[in-house]
Amino acid sequence: MKKAQNRSEISAEAMKKRVFQGLTLILALAALGMVLVFLFIARIRGSGVKKTLLANWESGSWETAYEKSRDGLASKPMDSFFLIMNGFSAYQAALAQVNNAESLDYIDESIQSLRKALLEKNADRDGRIRYVLGKAYYAKGPGYADLAVKYLEEAKAASFAAGDLNEYLGLSYAAIKDYRKSIEAFSDSLAPLEEEGAPLLLYIARSYMGMEEWETARAYLQQCADTSLDVDLALKARLLLGKTLVQSGNEDGAIAIFESVLEIGGENAEASFELGEIYASRGDFIRARAAWRRAIRADLNFEPARVRLNAM
Repeated sequence: MKKAQNRSEISAEAMKKRVFQGLTLILALAALGMVLVFLFIARIRGSGVKKTLLANWESGSWETAYEKSRDGLASKPMDSFFLIMNGFSAYQAALAQVNNAESLDYIDESIQSLRKALLEKNADRDGRIRYVLGKAYYAKGPGYADLAVKYLEEAKAASFAAGDLNEYLGLSYAAIKDYRKSIEAFSDSLAPLEEEGAPLLLYIARSYMGMEEWETARAYLQQCADTSLDVDLALKARLLLGKTLVQSGNEDGAIAIFESVLEIGGENAEASFELGEIYASRGDFIRARAAWRRAIRADLNFEPARVRLNAM
């Protein structure tokens, strides 16, 4: 039979048990404290990274903001802040590229990040995301203009305001051949008779041309040519003005316009080519060939004139 323990032995054993439990509790609290400290430090560091990234963005350091956003997404792939900043900075980086393929890679990354950012529960109130997403889809090409319209309209519905929002919306509507909506969008941002409004006048004219409303198109083209201080823009307006006159059967008026382009801007391949087309339609092939040769002298790579000369 096991010998009974005396009272002092039982007391000593209980004391050891309490000491062990106390040490265990202390170690557990210490471990928990270390975890909390680690999380606190990580939170502070994360906050610092985001503040730095935001400062880079606000100062116009797009490339730095882009790289930092990618670093952030490497550890937090669904963090809404990093997704938004990556989408915004990738779009800006795309605009800085010379190579179209590289530009489209940035655009695709921008779209991917911003689409993910829209999954966040409060994203439906943020018009900025839809605004940049719409512009990114427009930059991707005409085949994505319908998506550009969708997100730009959603940005407007969210009461987001940007100086070029209506301009991009007008361009996107024009790309899907909804010219009425295009004109409406351009008109919303038009500053009449001011230099800043001259490009919009040209866009509106093109939409009216798309609807074959030549007289209205000519009115906007004439206003653009008269108000623009940009010589190249004014010449583009005059070239289009000449084309609308051809469409309306006013070849003499068109000749006068194309000749004014050559007088104001010097050698111009498109103006000379259009003159050649008019002369050819009248059976004056000597003057037509001379005009097409002049077009090639102005631009050795102007293919339409080469095609016409080779065909005669």
